[in-house]
Amino acid sequence: MELIPRSMKSLLKTEEVESYIFTDVDVPEAQNDEVLILVDKVAICGSDYNLYKWNSVAKVIADIPFTPGHEATGTVVKAGPTATISTGQRVAVENHYFCGDCFQCKTDRGDICSNMGQYGHGKKTRHGGCSQYSIVPSKYCYQLTTDISSEQAVVLEPMGVAHNAIEQLDVSGEDVLIIGCGPVGCLAISIAKALGAIRVVATDIEANRLEIATKMGADIVINGQTENLFETVTKITDGAGIARICEVSGASKMVNTLFTLLRKGGQVVLVGLPKDPIHIEDPLPNVLFKSLTLKTVHGRRIFHTWKECERLLAENLVDASPIISHTFPLSKFEDAFKVLFSGEGCKILLDPQT
Repeated sequence: MELIPRSMKSLLKTEEVESYIFTDVDVPEAQNDEVLILVDKVAICGSDYNLYKWNSVAKVIADIPFTPGHEATGTVVKAGPTATISTGQRVAVENHYFCGDCFQCKTDRGDICSNMGQYGHGKKTRHGGCSQYSIVPSKYCYQLTTDISSEQAVVLEPMGVAHNAIEQLDVSGEDVLIIGCGPVGCLAISIAKALGAIRVVATDIEANRLEIATKMGADIVINGQTENLFETVTKITDGAGIARICEVSGASKMVNTLFTLLRKGGQVVLVGLPKDPIHIEDPLPNVLFKSLTLKTVHGRRIFHTWKECERLLAENLVDASPIISHTFPLSKFEDAFKVLFSGEGCKILLDPQT
């Protein structure tokens, strides 16, 4: 194991302004049950747009000061005196810092902890993955059990959101509609196929995203800009409607209308984050008389989802490589965010070690 330096490169948000400071900071010391991780890769999430811009959403989901980067993987290089993980262990970070004491935590639902902190958001920790080394308490580290690559390991976090959603839908033997083909939506496509879906239909308004959706295993892709989604779904289901819907776009318009696409007795899971109020047209025929099941997810089931996602990747049942569009050195983070803002990228990675 290489010697740990006294200082490291890191991104910091210290003021309520756009962007981050790229600077040298002291390498933190692991205390109590914490471990010091040499960060191999960190991924940029759609929510990182808000943190970078420091808009109204950021002021709700983050606290200054913090280092960004809530999708991170690396290797433990030093362990605190009560840590439960040994040096040399490869890990990925569960960024939902559950308290362990609330009702949800005591009923094995730490994913929706009532007192949740968040790594990479300044919530109960100032640390994040956009640094060469990072501090994480042992209980929030998922210990990798296979030799999947760092590129695969860093997508376990968003893949876990997709897996949680698809698992809630009971897709085996059913047709599934994925609305929104960003990284989570595209991962949901592959996971649905791996979990036994008959046909996976994917829709988006961006042609480049639909190309990735096809590579991820979508059987039918529908461009919402040029095709009528309702007419197409009606046609391919012989008028019955689709059995399962996974909404990942977060577009309020889509949430408002998706119930018209659903088969009677069907199931819906909401993953995307609408920014505007949701309302349902004709609620009797579209909701109540359909006897539907509606679920939502927030994060991953800890650590069930992580284990299942690592298995799917290790057994080549899911190939995440089509969603990884760019990799930048951490020092080029401004270029990475330009790609994010342009909409030209899918999953963008940063390498803190280069």
